[in-house]
Amino acid sequence: MSMFYDALETRAPAEREAALMAALPRQIAHAQQASPAFAGILAGVDATTITDRAALARLPVTRKYELLERQQAQRGQNAFGGFSALGFGRHMPRVFASPGTIYEPEGARPDYWRMARAMYAAGFRPGELIHNSFSYHFVPAGSMMETGAHALGCTVFPGGTGQTEQQVQAMAELRPAGYIGTPSFLKIILDKAHEHGVALPSVTKALVSGEAFPPSLRDWLAARGVTGYQCYATADLGLIAYETSAREGLVLDEGVIVEIVRPGTGDPVPEGEVGELVITTLNPDYPLIRFGTGDLSAVLPGQCPTGRTNTRIKGWMGRADQTTKVRGMFVHPGQIASVVKRFPQVQRARLVVSGEMANDQMVLQVETTETAAGMAQQLAEALREVTKLRGDVQMVPPGSLPNDGKVIEDARSYR
Repeated sequence: MSMFYDALETRAPAEREAALMAALPRQIAHAQQASPAFAGILAGVDATTITDRAALARLPVTRKYELLERQQAQRGQNAFGGFSALGFGRHMPRVFASPGTIYEPEGARPDYWRMARAMYAAGFRPGELIHNSFSYHFVPAGSMMETGAHALGCTVFPGGTGQTEQQVQAMAELRPAGYIGTPSFLKIILDKAHEHGVALPSVTKALVSGEAFPPSLRDWLAARGVTGYQCYATADLGLIAYETSAREGLVLDEGVIVEIVRPGTGDPVPEGEVGELVITTLNPDYPLIRFGTGDLSAVLPGQCPTGRTNTRIKGWMGRADQTTKVRGMFVHPGQIASVVKRFPQVQRARLVVSGEMANDQMVLQVETTETAAGMAQQLAEALREVTKLRGDVQMVPPGSLPNDGKVIEDARSYR
């Protein structure tokens, strides 16, 4: 049996890019026609001209809080704020709710969330039983994994969350090939099994998500005979990237177009620089165009040693929403980006907020080779104009600022 889920994973990168860029204008046109929200967001955009990443980068980013605001504004009229291309009925078997509350549709097409690919990479194969311990109520995680498992040809035990002793009993008696759920809950289950002297020899693999999966926990599972891999997915988009046996970053899914942008902007960062993941999905039922996840990551150079040719990312590296309250006023990453755009000489910038409670100090650190007198003063004036707050400016050489995606660093002491 092949180590790859399908031939898409080993396409020449140029072939994949050509296919994605050919699908992009069709998806944008579809979103404009079928999604009232994107009909407004992309009003005046000629979809036929969006045929490369440069053109895509000129479109606005829609972030999760904007999706929530549109849903809230249309409560009782349109549950999805006009973003869904589907209405209630047989084409939408389920609706889910994530914290916010944000409502997400689930379409009827097989493997709607595209999770089978990640499961295959984690070692699951057709004909196996999978113990699924993701939640089956409100949020889509349980259904995400179940529909992927069914597409792969697996049977699912819907374990859900909680009831640890019953989870152990089901595993011992049904002997599933592996586990899908959060890594911390798998540890709890294995600890409980050990406490009661119950062997679970059939559970030899796991696909985990929903929280951090540090090497220490990965090694702890391996010592107990379970090989665990992680994937990165969201309730809005489904699968975005997945881990392989190489354990060198996460390989992007074949059904999404991924950009990494400077937080607070829609501007793509150079390869290797940490920024916010912005996703365009090719899902026709929920056609999110340039959807800002709020999560930070970076592109890894080269290809996966397993032979998969798609781009790799480092995985989840924190949150991009670094909005900080300074002297009673909110400062947003977008405001810092607005200041920087006024000065072509500035390559990168970082606002450091320090001091103790009620004694906030702001320093805008900027990477630049410019040394002309007066530029620091101009930057300080622009900072005050945009944020309505006074701050100092520190000029630093290019490459000096940390590559961690932070545009605003809160270094204050709250003791």
